[in-house]
Amino acid sequence: MKKLIKILGTGCAKCNTLAAITAEVIRENGLDAELQKIGDIEEILKYQVFATPALVIDEKVVSIGRVPSKPEILAFIEG
Repeated sequence: MKKLIKILGTGCAKCNTLAAITAEVIRENGLDAELQKIGDIEEILKYQVFATPALVIDEKVVSIGRVPSKPEILAFIEG
């Protein structure tokens, strides 16, 4: 089943890093996932996220305010 993964952030360096690392994890592991970057602050606030970057998988916020490691991201996706 395809996972929907969202990176919430306004384009800061950490947000871009999280997006790049998450894309690498998806590609390196052959995962069936769609990656979206959400930069609109009102959309971000709908998730009750007040620090970015945030990682959302299938509408569940799994990480806020930091860039998780590749193994952590993979564990979140496979969760």
